[in-house]
Amino acid sequence: MQAGAYQNTVWVAAAAKAGIEDGQALIGGSCIIAPTGEIAAQAMSLGDEMIVHRADLDLIAVCRKVNFDFARYRRPDQYRLIADPMT
Repeated sequence: MQAGAYQNTVWVAAAAKAGIEDGQALIGGSCIIAPTGEIAAQAMSLGDEMIVHRADLDLIAVCRKVNFDFARYRRPDQYRLIADPMT
């Protein structure tokens, strides 16, 4: 999830079950991940827990310019054969 947040330059909020369900132990680990790939908030217990984080949505634009500039590294000439419709 951290790699996905970084690669796509988005906030990620992931919910996970914790505790015992149908005899199975669930480890939880719900988390909120910043566009930088850093964990901003994470559930720490094995019981029911709610996490919150005030997400700075402007960080998305900053990361898209600084961390990973898609336009700079985009090379459509490298995948034109698979992207162009066949004639």
